[in-house]
Amino acid sequence: MRIILFTLLLAFGFSSSFSQQPVIVSPQWLNENIKDPDLVILYTGFVIKADYDREHIEGSRFLWPDWLAFDKPEGSMYAPDAITATKVLQELGINKNSKIVICHKGSDVTIAARMFMTLEHFGLKGQVSFLNGGIEAWKKAGYTVTNKLPEFKKGNYVATVAGTLVDKDYVLGALNTKSSEIVDARAKRWYDGDPTGNPRDGHITGAKNIPYPDMIDSTNSIKPVSILEKNFSTVVPGKDKEVVVYCFIGQTACVDYLVGRSLGYKMKVYDGSMQEWSRDTTLPMEKTIKQ
Repeated sequence: MRIILFTLLLAFGFSSSFSQQPVIVSPQWLNENIKDPDLVILYTGFVIKADYDREHIEGSRFLWPDWLAFDKPEGSMYAPDAITATKVLQELGINKNSKIVICHKGSDVTIAARMFMTLEHFGLKGQVSFLNGGIEAWKKAGYTVTNKLPEFKKGNYVATVAGTLVDKDYVLGALNTKSSEIVDARAKRWYDGDPTGNPRDGHITGAKNIPYPDMIDSTNSIKPVSILEKNFSTVVPGKDKEVVVYCFIGQTACVDYLVGRSLGYKMKVYDGSMQEWSRDTTLPMEKTIKQ
């Protein structure tokens, strides 16, 4: 009987993917699912723990971004190895069946998007959602916050590297083979070639531009789907080709990553971004020719 039922489910197009979470969720969605025992809310952003201690959505756990994206002498925003990531995620109570919602405060959309991408990079793709508008949207919708700290057990999730983050050799190979669309997520002025303080200005040769600020509205929420679709489709025709996004250090590009994922694009992030690329004179760069 079980075999017959499974066969019928496959025949009607159901598979393990049907349980995947929406990439971007509303406060209403979170409120409807908040009692799910597998749900884990991670409160993150450029906030100190005292901000979290003062108010958060009930059950939220504090995720300090530096645990999963840290600086070192070689550069900024490095992801840890899988062993370190496993320790962090288990300490946050993440299990293999967890359904994770990233919640940010205020304007911390970019770092929250980085955390979203990082969790997908460590094998949790389809199990992570981004709360649109963060805690402010939650409160505006009339839902309560608390200062009560949650109690939870250590998790059992073991991180694996899914390859969401790529390096300069991957990008160079994609340029040479045209296997991916390379997209600069910075504001157009930086893409065009205005001075940035990097050794070289401009953009990766052949890269297109989808500025991440165009994805975010004045309330620090992701804009409506119709706008997002236009932002992407006018630059990247079709969703069959992989899209690799970059920025200055691999943070703001994650907004493009988040949006692209929500629209069904095949997304990756070049982690070194311009911090690395502009310093290697063997790598091609160009500026926009202004009329």
